[in-house]
Amino acid sequence: MPISACVIQRLDKSASDSPATLVPASELHPDSDALDSLVTRLTDAYHGKAKRWGRLNEHTVAVSEVEQDAVGASDAAVDEPPADDTPPWDDAAAEPTGPVATSSRFPAEFKAYLQDERDLQTLAASLGEAIKTLVDDHLPTGGHLILADQRQGETRHLFLALVHHRDGFVIGDDGRVAITGQVNHSQMSLAFRLNLTQWQEGGPSSQYLSLLADRGARKLADDLQALLGASEGVDPKSETRTLLKAFSDYVEREDMAEETSREKTDALIDYAQDQASRGEAMTLDELSALVDDDKPRAFYEHIRNADYGLSPEIPPDKRTLNQFRRFTGRAEGVSISFDSHLLGNSIEYDEERDRLIIKKLPNKLKEQLQGG
Repeated sequence: MPISACVIQRLDKSASDSPATLVPASELHPDSDALDSLVTRLTDAYHGKAKRWGRLNEHTVAVSEVEQDAVGASDAAVDEPPADDTPPWDDAAAEPTGPVATSSRFPAEFKAYLQDERDLQTLAASLGEAIKTLVDDHLPTGGHLILADQRQGETRHLFLALVHHRDGFVIGDDGRVAITGQVNHSQMSLAFRLNLTQWQEGGPSSQYLSLLADRGARKLADDLQALLGASEGVDPKSETRTLLKAFSDYVEREDMAEETSREKTDALIDYAQDQASRGEAMTLDELSALVDDDKPRAFYEHIRNADYGLSPEIPPDKRTLNQFRRFTGRAEGVSISFDSHLLGNSIEYDEERDRLIIKKLPNKLKEQLQGG
C-alpha cells in the first residue's frame, strides 16, 4: 500500500518506573523501499491480530478550544485522559441517536488533518505526547511510534503502531558475527488504523476504526480507545459466528447439494479471509452475491427476514473462520464427511453415547437406502 507521508518518533523509557519522554521527528521520513517494506510488514502483522472495531464519536469542541495552535512538531498541547476509569463505550445497549460528545480532542484533529488544516508531523507529535501517558501506565519500555498516511486506490488510511526492538545477528563482509538492533515488526504494543475515506463518506453502520486488542492488554486497549475518542462497534467474533450460523441455516433451507454447499462455503470463507488479510470489513451485499449467483439478494433477505441482528458491515474474525471447517472420518467400511456448519443443525454429536445423529439424510443416500 503506497505511503503518502510517514513520521517516525521515539518514545524513550529506560525503566518501568521512569516517565517516558517523546523525541519528536524533525521532518517527514523520506520515501524509501525500506520504509515501504517495514510499514507493509507492520500492517500485515496488524491484520492478523485481535482487534476492536468501531467509530469516532463526533467532537463537539473545536480544536482551538482544547489546545493551542501548534507551530512546530514539539509544540502540540496535551489533554489528560478522562479521570473516570469507566470507558464511555461500556453501555452496549445504548444506540447513538445523534452526535456524541467526547472529551478527546483527536476526532477534531483527525478532521483538521483531513481538511489540510494540520500536517502529519504536527498530528504525530500530538498523538505522541498523549500516548506517553499510556506508555507510563501500561508498558515497561518505550519504542518507536510510526504514523503513516497510506493510500490504496481511492481509499486512504491512517495507521499508527508502537514498535519495539530486539537483538539480531549479522555476518559482515569480513565473515565476523555482530549483534545489531532490529525492529520487531511482528510485535507491537499498541496500534490503530483509521479508514479516512470511509469516515469521510459517513454512514451510521460504518466500522472504519480498528485498534489492537491483544489478550491480556484490555486496559491498554480501553485507554487507547478513550484517548482516540472512539466508541466500540460490533464484536467481530460474535458477528462472524452469527453470520456463519445464518449461512448454515440458508444452506439447509435451500436444500443445496453437497457439492454446491461446499463451493458456497469455500467462496464465503475465501472472501472473509481475503477481507481479514486486508483489514477490511465484510459487507452483507457482497456476501449475498457470492452465496447465490442466480439470486444475489436472497441470502441478504434471508438474514433480514430471520432477524439475526447482523450489521451491514462485519469485521471478520480469523479464528472463528478457521474453525469453520470440514469434518471427515473413515473406519470399518464407513466414510463420513460433512461441513462443520451442519454440526448442531442437521447433524448432532452425542459425546456420552459416542454416536452421530443425522437428522436430514441426503436425497441420494435416502434413495439408496429405500431401494435396498
